[in-house]
Amino acid sequence: MNITPAKLLVVIVLLFGLILLKDDSVPLETATIPTQQPILAFGDSLTYGKGALREESYPSQLQQLLGTRVINGGISGEKSATGLSRLPQLLQKHQPALVILCHGGNDLIQKKSKEQLKSNLKKMIQLIKLQGSQVLLVGVPNFKMLHFSTEDLYEEVAEEMQVMYEGEVLSQIENESNLKSDRVHPNAKGYSLMAEHFARKLKEYGVVK
Repeated sequence: MNITPAKLLVVIVLLFGLILLKDDSVPLETATIPTQQPILAFGDSLTYGKGALREESYPSQLQQLLGTRVINGGISGEKSATGLSRLPQLLQKHQPALVILCHGGNDLIQKKSKEQLKSNLKKMIQLIKLQGSQVLLVGVPNFKMLHFSTEDLYEEVAEEMQVMYEGEVLSQIENESNLKSDRVHPNAKGYSLMAEHFARKLKEYGVVK
């Protein structure tokens, strides 16, 4: 059969379209965590619970929602580089089944390198996975003066590292003054919303029942 240049071009275009339509994504694999193993909430002041009582922090409220021990591994003011160096000791000590990673807010506020933040987050996730723990990465807002939105790098990290992701709740809190104790930190109601979102997300992923 004689194939003219025009026909050949049509075939090439159709093949290219099929390649674009093909879904090469790998389904995220998750497993139900055992109730006897704790969850480690790791991060900075947003995890520690600054702006509210200790029992009003999101780890404390999440523990009540799930009925599973949630360890508060948050330190106010910490940047991702320091968090990266601190994480291994906590992983070894607590042997968590799951780590909720919410870090990088101080890097963004202080306008540190986003590439370095992304690298630090990926290294943290690698450490967590090597420990045999699952990861829920939390997207942190950009902390601009007016409208807050989640930094794109968090979703990129979640996709590249194939981990669970929640990228909405913090931006919602940052854009609603009634959920905050100051310009940055949630109040008790804001931390409650964080706990509810994380619990719902973990149930959607089938990690908790």
